[in-house]
Amino acid sequence: MGSIGDCYDSAMIKSFWGRVQTELLDRRRWRTRLELANALFEYLEMFHNRRRRHTALGMLTPIEYELRHARIAPVA
Repeated sequence: MGSIGDCYDSAMIKSFWGRVQTELLDRRRWRTRLELANALFEYLEMFHNRRRRHTALGMLTPIEYELRHARIAPVA
């Protein structure tokens, strides 16, 4: 058994895959592996990484977070 935060702590990845299962995989049946692979790619690149609100970012989308902090960051 590992300790919290080390490479044996799988809570974060279990939470991630649970969310993927709920939001994508359980919503329909996939005819081919290619169709599933394309759906996973689209989910990750178009939704999860860009539009999904993240608690670690103060319930902002990554794009909102970047735009908000780009305006605040001082120019060197």
